[in-house]
Amino acid sequence: MKQALSSTITVIKPSRGWVPLKLRDLWEYRELLYFLTWRDIKVRYKQTALGASWAIIQPFFTMVVFSLFFGRLAKIPSDGIPYPLFAFAALVPWTFFANGLSQSSNSLVGSAELITKVYFPRLIIPVASILSGLIDFVIAFAVFFLMALYYGIYPTLSVILLPLFLLLGFTTALGVGLWLSALNVRFRDVRYIIPFLTQFWLFATPIAYPSSLLSEPWRTVYGINPMVGVVEGFRWALLGTDTAPGAMIIVSSLVALCLLVSGVFYFKRVEKYFADVI
Repeated sequence: MKQALSSTITVIKPSRGWVPLKLRDLWEYRELLYFLTWRDIKVRYKQTALGASWAIIQPFFTMVVFSLFFGRLAKIPSDGIPYPLFAFAALVPWTFFANGLSQSSNSLVGSAELITKVYFPRLIIPVASILSGLIDFVIAFAVFFLMALYYGIYPTLSVILLPLFLLLGFTTALGVGLWLSALNVRFRDVRYIIPFLTQFWLFATPIAYPSSLLSEPWRTVYGINPMVGVVEGFRWALLGTDTAPGAMIIVSSLVALCLLVSGVFYFKRVEKYFADVI
């Protein structure tokens, strides 16, 4: 007597509307996240003459320009801190954010061959591109530490909160990066908008000037730009300035969280189209 052969048929259908986030997949593919992060680090410095020195050159020379034009010529106040150190303390997290935003926005298009050949959570690609910037951040932070020793300024106990401000910068970069990377797959001219957006955002953030120039409640409202909370948080934690973020950091955190949540939902909604249009 013949036994009936049983078979299981799996039918794959395109999703409709809003789809589950399935963030648990990020943990299941954590090894892939590690290798993609390491790949981005190696690609960044491959065949470069100066290598990791670029992590120092970019914020350092920006600090020199700001110190000359804003600190010496325009006499912009610096909350009682030597202006070069005042500017560099802000440029360390800003450079991490700006590079992360640029890398993540172009990460999907740059990984087109990988996306079209194998399945994995596409969210890993922009996350890895931002995480790869942590190496640059550590190098730049070491330079800041040497500068602080030169000026005789030492971090306060508030420095233990520094990882939270760094996390806020990461959240902001990822939230905006998810929006732009997903849009860049379909509209390739998005990549031309990113440099203008970054430049505008630079001067909309208190890097060359202190947020203390604003009085309340406008200083708190200024926190709508989440990088304001990051920059002022770094200065407060590292330099002990009197301008503690306060309510500003709450506003910045809420905006960054909204950017991240909305970015993840939009990314997951259009993820099904990536392999077809990339």
